[in-house]
Amino acid sequence: MLDFGLNQVTMANASIDEFIESAARLGMVGVELRNDLGRPIFDGRPAESVRQMLQDHGMRLLGLSQVYPFNRWTDDIAADVKALVDFASEVGAETISLIPCNDGTGIDIATRQNDLFPALEGCLPILEAANIVALVEPLGFTRSSLRSKAELVAAIETLGAPSHVRLVHDTFHHTLSGGGPFYQDRTGIVHISGVTDADVPVDQMEDAHRVLVDANDRLGNVDQITALRDAGYQGAYSFECFSPDIHRHPSVEDAIRTSMNFISSQLQKEIAA
Repeated sequence: MLDFGLNQVTMANASIDEFIESAARLGMVGVELRNDLGRPIFDGRPAESVRQMLQDHGMRLLGLSQVYPFNRWTDDIAADVKALVDFASEVGAETISLIPCNDGTGIDIATRQNDLFPALEGCLPILEAANIVALVEPLGFTRSSLRSKAELVAAIETLGAPSHVRLVHDTFHHTLSGGGPFYQDRTGIVHISGVTDADVPVDQMEDAHRVLVDANDRLGNVDQITALRDAGYQGAYSFECFSPDIHRHPSVEDAIRTSMNFISSQLQKEIAA
């Protein structure tokens, strides 16, 4: 029922070969690969080799992560964006990922705006030249310099950038930021993960709490997915789980399949109702 994808961080301990093969067995439409796993991107494999491996398995490269902090625009950040865009073009990635500063600085509205607009303006010519889309991910943490999807969408509209800049709807960060509108027409991908720890308050949830979605999920993933689908979103729903418990799981591929089946079964119930 859904076009599921898989972010590499969910299987952070797997080799790239193991990761892609697992994603293929799971029936994923595509994967997201990362440069922040503490080892060489693609495990040092040439980009063309990875591109061919994905083609052989009939999967898309949904995205390549990441540049951080993209909204602290400097010549170095511009160079990082250009390098990631060039790499994305070489490997056949559909998008790159831009992550806002998340250290508690620059969080007042004036500074947020003064940082966001120049960064997006600086990215645009790089993206346009390569015909690559950047996915910007608002982070729901109170320390984040970009929490609001509404704020991001307004900036995209003001700059006339919707062809090359789209947002990430992350079910975790949507909850942490207090919810709000669903911008399905401006959404490039949906990241899904659950929080099942019953004791942690929402404002104290961190990436390490992010596990696979099951019946104990506190983030309302099924409700968010339903709302996005009903609103017309037709893109991928990519599992992005940072919890060490998932990384250490002895049968993580089976656990992902179980979560996929749970989500699909819940959506079937929604439709039947």
